Amino acid sequence: MHPAFSVIFFTTASGAGYGLLALTGIGAPFGLIPADRGFGFTVLALALALITLGLLSSTAHLGRPERAWRAFSQWRTSWLSREGLLSLGTYAPTAVFGIGWVFFGRLDGVFTLAALALAVLAAITVYCTAMIYASLKPIHAWRNAWVPRVYLVLSLMSGALWLNALVQLWGASASWLTILALLSIVAGAWTKERYWTFIDTTQGPSTVETATGLRGTVSFLDGPHTEANYLLREMGYRIARKHSVKLRRIALALGFALPLVLTLLSAVAAGPAAAFAALLAALSAMLGILVERWLFFAEAKHTVTLYYGATTA
Repeated sequence: MHPAFSVIFFTTASGAGYGLLALTGIGAPFGLIPADRGFGFTVLALALALITLGLLSSTAHLGRPERAWRAFSQWRTSWLSREGLLSLGTYAPTAVFGIGWVFFGRLDGVFTLAALALAVLAAITVYCTAMIYASLKPIHAWRNAWVPRVYLVLSLMSGALWLNALVQLWGASASWLTILALLSIVAGAWTKERYWTFIDTTQGPSTVETATGLRGTVSFLDGPHTEANYLLREMGYRIARKHSVKLRRIALALGFALPLVLTLLSAVAAGPAAAFAALLAALSAMLGILVERWLFFAEAKHTVTLYYGATTA
């Protein structure tokens, strides 16, 4: 599939934002992160900025953005519609929670309920984003259980790294958060490796033979087109194996290895050095996920490519 930067940025930024929002909704009411109003404003502002910028960027991939509102009516059958409704719905409890925390300095009662509600909605929204792709039968690389797992784990990982960086920048400490960040990095790397192993070792259900209903080995006598067209550009994007391997290594290095080392450094260092290391860990993870997400699209093959000479899809 053709990797569209608007969608790559959307899934990366909003995933981090929802992960940060969910952890804040769980951590703040139970005193696991600083209760300071200034900290509350900062962490919620960053989470909402990531989410909002991601959602806005996703509209750039639409042919007719002015008609995007129509997608909300298809929530019974469309994961895209469900994601849109939930993404907007998450703003309501976030607003209640933010008003209570920032303006009144309260994290109890109804504000606790709002915090827990936004955490649940944030997690479900990320799941819906993943299911937009995992529900597509024509794309074997997406139609599997590893896709929602990767999206959820990477959202948790990036959210934990950003929250850890903000806590460190605030001069506070939360050992549970550092441990969670480290565990989520390991879980993210393992989950992504398992996903790559799956798409490398399992063949899609569609072949030229199943598509045509013919037995034996089927080959084309002549191609359907003499030059590139829309389907080949969007659905038949190809990436060389050597480039794929190289980019996977870059994604692992930037997205997991470097954040792991920097997070460990932030745990043993103190003061500005710890905060700087934690911030670099979050930024590195975001860059790594951008590369990972580019590969997620570039390595996916649509069954329509069988019509243009591919043997499997």
